[in-house]
Amino acid sequence: MDAIRHHSFGPPETLVLEQVPDPEPGPGQVLVAARAHGVHLLDTTLRRGEDSGPLPLPALPAIPGREVAGTVVAVGPDVDGSWLGARVAAHLGAIPDGGGYARLAAAPVGSLHRLPERLGLAEAVAMIGTGRMALMTLEVAQPGPDDVVVLTAAAGGLGSLFVQSALGAGARVLALAGGPRKVRAVRGLVPDAGHRVAVVDVDAPGWPADARTALGRLHAGAATILIDGVGGELGAEAAALLGPGGRLVVQGWASGLPNPVAASAVTPDGDPVEVRAVVGPGGPRFGDLREYQRRALERAASGSWRVLTHRVAFAEAARAHRELEERRTVGKVVLG
Repeated sequence: MDAIRHHSFGPPETLVLEQVPDPEPGPGQVLVAARAHGVHLLDTTLRRGEDSGPLPLPALPAIPGREVAGTVVAVGPDVDGSWLGARVAAHLGAIPDGGGYARLAAAPVGSLHRLPERLGLAEAVAMIGTGRMALMTLEVAQPGPDDVVVLTAAAGGLGSLFVQSALGAGARVLALAGGPRKVRAVRGLVPDAGHRVAVVDVDAPGWPADARTALGRLHAGAATILIDGVGGELGAEAAALLGPGGRLVVQGWASGLPNPVAASAVTPDGDPVEVRAVVGPGGPRFGDLREYQRRALERAASGSWRVLTHRVAFAEAARAHRELEERRTVGKVVLG
């Protein structure tokens, strides 16, 4: 079968298309002919050989990826034959070399979600990890009608879901996105939100001043919630938009550096904030992850979430990694 592997740690070009033996489904497993493969920023960290995330480095050679969507083409000896031919999405487990960047993947039957025909495979695979994380983060953030929510990386796979969910909860939203293309993507995502949403280009010089002006247009002196997945300097500048007692919800640090306000619980302007971590030490313990996946898939299938995807041909996994690292992607990155 075709698979994407890397035999060394390094730049995106270490990812190569190769022929490897087909896997066989064992007890409790099915074989999925995958046509959509989820790509995470964490995949790029593991590929570079940086042992700084929640997963250890893989043994080499490795097939990255942990999320697939496609059709069941074989079942293990003890698995119900009714799965044959089913359109499914699955998370392959919290392991560094999950085998997701492969055209055939052995998946535990307990990880499968049957997909309705109205839900595309790319959108489905985006829900298995990214949609799940969005729901868990929103559970921690708890936006409501009285809130003004600032979102970093608002054009990303997670950010685009946060924009829709915060507006759906009745909040006002200040969306931060890098560059005109991403700003347009966010505005196109919620064209009818009117005066309840503002989008600011963080690549523009002096963007924090633009953000404060936008807060004024939202009839807010300060934000009450910041959901930050970027961290670093940008995350700290975004935290300065919070008023006293605002909630800083940390769900990642794509910049490579945690948001410094999370450690001090004080904004650069000296205002105390409440820090709520979704990931890392001090983060909450979530319940059944499969239930979060189910709910995310349901939102996408019903149309209550519009899923943005950045699609790259399967053989061009190196390009997908490069574009993700260079912040050139809009929405969830999917190989297909």
